[in-house]
Amino acid sequence: MKSSRAESGAGQGAQAGQVVLLGCGFVADLYMRSLAAMPEITVAGVWDQDADRLRAFCDFWGLPARASLADLLDRAPGALVLNLTNPHAHFDTSRACLQAGRHVYSEKPLAMTLEQAKELHALAGENGLMLASAPCSALGEAAQTLGHALRTGIAGTPRAIYAELDDGFIPQAAYRKWLSDSGAPWPYEDEFRTGCTMEHAGYYLTWLISWFGPVRTVVAASAETIPDKEGTGPFAPDLSVAMLFFDKGPVTRLTCSITAPHDHRIRIVGDKGVLSCAAAWDNAAKVTFARRLTLRRRLMEHPFPRTLRLPQPTHPKVKRWGAAAMNFMLGPAEVLEALHQGRPCRMSNDFALHLTEVTLAIQNAGETSGAQSMTTTCTAMEPMPWAS
Repeated sequence: MKSSRAESGAGQGAQAGQVVLLGCGFVADLYMRSLAAMPEITVAGVWDQDADRLRAFCDFWGLPARASLADLLDRAPGALVLNLTNPHAHFDTSRACLQAGRHVYSEKPLAMTLEQAKELHALAGENGLMLASAPCSALGEAAQTLGHALRTGIAGTPRAIYAELDDGFIPQAAYRKWLSDSGAPWPYEDEFRTGCTMEHAGYYLTWLISWFGPVRTVVAASAETIPDKEGTGPFAPDLSVAMLFFDKGPVTRLTCSITAPHDHRIRIVGDKGVLSCAAAWDNAAKVTFARRLTLRRRLMEHPFPRTLRLPQPTHPKVKRWGAAAMNFMLGPAEVLEALHQGRPCRMSNDFALHLTEVTLAIQNAGETSGAQSMTTTCTAMEPMPWAS
């Protein structure tokens, strides 16, 4: 079903809740699905270098196509740019937008190298611009519920965290049949070249950094376990395992793969029991607490964990599509609101840069990198008002 998002008041800018879309591939349809739940945000224009893809996307969603990047920016001079291009194009396109004086919300990753990410961060800072990076699920209900449980000490002091982002043996999946609403194919070659760590680690890294602040040290290993993927390589590692040491948080083990069976659990082990969530890609996923007990000399977690809930309403939800039920517009909405209110953005420039450094450290760890000290930092994220 089509949802018209025609331009409205182009030029009124970010304070009017206005965005432009740079790139209209597979992920752009997920943003449009999320926009349907947030009618206060309007789309002032779309551009993609693929004319056929641009036409199909704009016809499907009822959006105004633009002739070039310059035309896209000129037609809506104050709108927030959503950079939805392919990962290897993020640096060049975000840099062009920042040089044009535009606030940018980039799909992950911010850049493919730390040097590029630092250049974007510096450019944004020099020009007083916001530079935020997906994913934004740290702003979602499940992450905020866990954050509230940590702050209120439901599980006691957290001692260790296990986080899994395994997606199954994807090279054998029917991914050629995966099409977006407007007909864009899942970009399997780009996904395999970029790597599952760059694509997915952020879904839990953002949660962790939002709760505990910066990672001090990364000790990781990564490898390509499935060498004969479809497409043109070289391909990135398809399995990574990292130990994360925070300045002010528990030691965390994070696993990413497109090899192991699907598992998106996060378990926070505290003095009193275990906080859990089984679905990183569902904003409304159930969050539970299983208190620890001794039964007939056996130490165990309670077999019937308690479900934790925040007072409703929290934020706009979207229906499940494929493997996810995430509102992709929570991040852009936070940037727009911060601009409108003149306050610091929860998804800050420093947050985006630090997320990128930690992700790259895990992705590029290989077999022998050992302990890596992070060179960037950020602050923990303020909870959402409905999770305070």
